[in-house]
Amino acid sequence: MKFTAEQIAKILDGVVVGNPSAEVYKLAKIEEGIKGSLTFLSNAKYNNYIYSTEATITIVNKNFEPEQEVATTMIKVDDAYQSFSKLLEYYNQVKLMKSGIEQPSVISENVIYGENLYLGSFCYIGKNVTIGKNVKIYPNTFIGDNVLIGDNCVFFAGVRVYSETEIGNNCTIHSGSIIGSDGFGFAPHDDGTYSKIPQIGNVILEDNVEVGACTTIDRATLGSTIIRKGVKLDNQIQIAHNVEIGENTVIAAQTGIAGSTKIGKNCMIGGQVGFAGHLVIGNNVKIQAQSGIGKNLSDGETVQGSPAFNYSDFSKSFVHFRNFPKIISEIEDIKKKIN
Repeated sequence: MKFTAEQIAKILDGVVVGNPSAEVYKLAKIEEGIKGSLTFLSNAKYNNYIYSTEATITIVNKNFEPEQEVATTMIKVDDAYQSFSKLLEYYNQVKLMKSGIEQPSVISENVIYGENLYLGSFCYIGKNVTIGKNVKIYPNTFIGDNVLIGDNCVFFAGVRVYSETEIGNNCTIHSGSIIGSDGFGFAPHDDGTYSKIPQIGNVILEDNVEVGACTTIDRATLGSTIIRKGVKLDNQIQIAHNVEIGENTVIAAQTGIAGSTKIGKNCMIGGQVGFAGHLVIGNNVKIQAQSGIGKNLSDGETVQGSPAFNYSDFSKSFVHFRNFPKIISEIEDIKKKIN
């Protein structure tokens, strides 16, 4: 896929300085630019690279004036960083612009789908599924019975969506993720064995949710596991049955959330955080990486550690912990002097 400087300038409402017919087909950092690549310059620290870069086209700020001759064609815009981000988004949309139903694939009875559906090879769509407009389902994806999917959703290759799941508009689910698998529910017996508790609830993903690769969201035992609108989940996260995650909360990789825990809005949760079950986490909470959460947290708290406690207290305590051998030695010296 190739674009000329003139085409890019029209997309970004910019001005071409150089060859308007210059063509690019890939993106690169300015210091790694090669012929045929597009890059950008927004930070003055990197100004020297524009004189040596081999990138064919470089997006720059309107107020940038080179101090010597440059070989690259420049496109001048109001904000080079924002314009490059806009171009990345546009490029991604074009790259994912697929439609049609590939074969072999299976569409079961009573399936309803909107216009511009893309269904990749070896996909399976169960009975009574409803799919909105402009949905892209990449190869080897499984959609179970009675699933509801909104508009403009993307399911990358190898996603598994179990029955009864409800997914809103503008959701993205990355490869290997499993939505709606059974919650971890087993009843113990006196002889040490366990019997499975049927998990008959579902999972609800509201609008604008993104689920990273190989993340698992379990269905509820009863009711719903709910991921509210705007939530962003990283790769390899485990969300257990009947969990609820509030609007616009972001969670980094390898976090595990035990059953029936409720997390509030606008929280920021680091990687490898572990939550016990049946907790209530307030709004605007920040949890540092590798923390262990075993109690409820109030609105606005920032915590770290395992078990987690106030971040400021943790930082102060950690300083003392690192000096602990020295502190013990000093205490022993004091004891000797007293004796």
